[in-house]
Amino acid sequence: MLHIHCPYCNETLPEAEFAHAGEAHVARPETPSEVSDEAWRDFLFIRENVRGLTFERWRHIHGCGRFFNAVRHTVTDRFLTTYKAGEPRPDLDKLQEADQ
Repeated sequence: MLHIHCPYCNETLPEAEFAHAGEAHVARPETPSEVSDEAWRDFLFIRENVRGLTFERWRHIHGCGRFFNAVRHTVTDRFLTTYKAGEPRPDLDKLQEADQ
């Protein structure tokens, strides 16, 4: 079972407490009515799906209910860090150095 740290509650809890909410840092078009159908499709459905470190959104559904971001390795399912929504992305190079 995965254990995930909620940066708002400051607790590390089992995965069942949380819901995955997709890729993090996906910018919504400022004027959706002016975006082409193809660009709108890409915004809604096309994601990176990388093998390795990825930025994800999670929600603490059985706790504070808030959304937060996480850096997770998709092969090992290991979480390197979690951080509050709205905070900038952490530097992956520094995270990997600290992890070794």
